[in-house]
Amino acid sequence: MSDLISLFNKALQIRQNAYAPYSKFCVGAAVLSSNDNVYSGCNVENVSYPNGTCAETGAIAAMVAGGDVLIKDIVVVADSKVLIKPCGACLQRIFEFADNNTKVHLADLEGIKKTYLISELLPLAFNEEELKQ
Repeated sequence: MSDLISLFNKALQIRQNAYAPYSKFCVGAAVLSSNDNVYSGCNVENVSYPNGTCAETGAIAAMVAGGDVLIKDIVVVADSKVLIKPCGACLQRIFEFADNNTKVHLADLEGIKKTYLISELLPLAFNEEELKQ
């Protein structure tokens, strides 16, 4: 449990670095890899909206750059009246580096409120088997 509190705190902390001058919607994400390394990311907007990046994408990119390729847990934090989930593209990115036990933890500024397996959030994920067809 202390690993999750630490992961939440890292996501909460990195959220403060979000670059969101257009939406003002700051998001932080922190990944715990299968090697127990922690990586984080925040959303980075761009005036040309499709060129921005999500917090989850930044955390996953940092994980891969750090030499890890398997997500054990990911925490996503935002200040929202409705608990946010990763967008579809980020769910697919998480799935790419997940196994059957990978958990996605959704949080507000107070703490983790809901936990899902990645397969619950993306039950019909595109996978490498489909490339072999």
